[in-house]
Amino acid sequence: MSAWRGRERALRADGVDVELITAACWHAGGVPVELDADPDERVRPARTWGSHPALFLYDPRPIWRALAEPWDVVDVHEEPFALSTAEVLLLRMLRRNRSPIVLYTAQNLRKSYPPPFRWLERWALRTAAGVSACNAEAARIAQDKGFPGRARVIPLGVDVEPAVGGEADAVPAEGPVTVGFLGRLVPEKGVSVLLDALRLQPRLRARIAGAGPLAAELPALAAARGVAERVELAGPLAPEQVSEFYRSIDVLAVPSVPTRSWTEQFGRVAVEAMALGVPVVASDAGALPDVVGGAGLIVPAGDSRALARVLLDAAGPQRAELIDAGLERARACSWPAVAAAYRDLYDSVLPVGSPTPPNGPTPVGSPTPPNGPTPVGSPSLSQGPNGDGHSVEVVVVAYGAIGMLRRALAPVAGMPVTVVDNSSLPEIAALCQELGIRYIDPGSNLGFGAAVNVALSDRLLPDADVLLLNPDAEIDRDGITALQRALRADPRLASVGPAQADPDGHTAQVEWPFPAPHRAVLEAVGLGGLAGGPRFVIGSVLLLRAEALAQVGGFDERFFLYAEETDWAYRAHLLGWRHAAVPEVTAVHAAGGTSSDPRRREAHFYASLERYLRKHHGAVGWAVARWANWAGASVRALALRGEERVRARRRAAIHRLGPVRVEARFRARP
Repeated sequence: MSAWRGRERALRADGVDVELITAACWHAGGVPVELDADPDERVRPARTWGSHPALFLYDPRPIWRALAEPWDVVDVHEEPFALSTAEVLLLRMLRRNRSPIVLYTAQNLRKSYPPPFRWLERWALRTAAGVSACNAEAARIAQDKGFPGRARVIPLGVDVEPAVGGEADAVPAEGPVTVGFLGRLVPEKGVSVLLDALRLQPRLRARIAGAGPLAAELPALAAARGVAERVELAGPLAPEQVSEFYRSIDVLAVPSVPTRSWTEQFGRVAVEAMALGVPVVASDAGALPDVVGGAGLIVPAGDSRALARVLLDAAGPQRAELIDAGLERARACSWPAVAAAYRDLYDSVLPVGSPTPPNGPTPVGSPTPPNGPTPVGSPSLSQGPNGDGHSVEVVVVAYGAIGMLRRALAPVAGMPVTVVDNSSLPEIAALCQELGIRYIDPGSNLGFGAAVNVALSDRLLPDADVLLLNPDAEIDRDGITALQRALRADPRLASVGPAQADPDGHTAQVEWPFPAPHRAVLEAVGLGGLAGGPRFVIGSVLLLRAEALAQVGGFDERFFLYAEETDWAYRAHLLGWRHAAVPEVTAVHAAGGTSSDPRRREAHFYASLERYLRKHHGAVGWAVARWANWAGASVRALALRGEERVRARRRAAIHRLGPVRVEARFRARP
């Protein structure tokens, strides 16, 4: 549909070279639509087999030919579980095309699909370099199901035409109100709720457009409610008839009713109506409250009495206000705005080390892509945004231990620093005020990852690299500057950390291989040193690259303590980033300095390890690792003596009982 190719037109207007492969013929609202494209649009038609959005396939030949070309990004605008997505990924693999893949999702119900769709979905999410979602819940689900990065919420686009806002007169107090309904005529779209509203309020008239199973029943349904003379059935509309339909109504109703297997994923009709100056009343089903925002009126799903009352309000005293708010909301969903969001997404997934984004500069205000090393001798990178390089923002998660915290903060005072205080202590608030440091009290002990996310959600320097600094660790500004120079010297690095020593000078290992079931087995038999592969750097003093944060996102808040940085680093690894220690820089770290209970620390540590292995290696992978850890600890408990035997017994017991269960017992205690 030409009206739905506004994203591609806007991207081309921004200097992006876009070629589209789309169905030669498809159905839209029950109406078959033939592809009609101008030659300069560069749209390749493809035959399709099947009509279900998740079960159809494309003719592979145009895709095969296209994948022979060196694209910077391949955007598959299909669900991760769809057969057509798997088809494109398979063709890309056979073509040995290494262009990063961007996927789309709208699925905002947490469904577990049967094989092979469950496997195809995970393969697609693990393969993707980026994901766009048309609603926030779909983005969260994609991340929970295996996408390693940050799924971007990008609305569906609409044409925003000039419309008069604020000057539109309200419908006369006693006059009829024409309510529009446009969509599939199925029970879950709430057309019966609208008919019930008409029965309750005689001023309401309805124009109903669309096709579906209820189309033949609607006259009888309206007659049974005594509203047949106030219902006009417009039938299915061709794309060019939609604008005329919106202009013929006073208010649009989107009265959807969610079911166990369906809910609204976006509600494009609401934004289309707003763009043409039509007030919108929607139910609270699925994504509708987020999509409508404060620009429309929301009623409880299935509540016909509330719908009748609010429809009159939207057409009457609130009409002008809703029109103005709706136009503003529609502009945020305009094709240029949507294209800019996709451009930013595409920039973020460019191959690591790409010299520049394709076809022009990065939009003003977007993060700088990893374009190469920072010159040695550049201004101090930890001093703020005044130099030519990237600045550094420091985040500290505090929990008591005020003396240690003071020693950690003193060297970085004067830099952009945020302390998130999980212990909510007035003494820590006073310390931050004394040092001129931003203090945030989240109100409870959120754990490390969630507390870091609090700071990341409200950045002091949005485009800066971020130094995570434990309150029991110390590093000076020169060390931070050296860390950042090392980070910026290799455009593939997502994080770097210094060497570490305790206050007595004893060094600690800071680089580790990612946990995996086979490594647990090797460690159980004493061959852990043979475990190779990619590595990560521990998070007590860790500098995160701004571009990596933009692509990977924040920490997984399911990790309460420990392994948050391991999970973040592994997700970055899946997206093509690396991690490294900088041995030339040394930080002081009094490990475990903020905790006096080794049993609680061990419970948190192994519980986080269980979550990590379950997340990235599945239930079977965790079962293998759990058995190996239990067996190895049990053997050591027999062979060792003294405190080492006690620790081995404790580790064996934790794995026998289940680390997450053991952690839950500790978290239930004060």
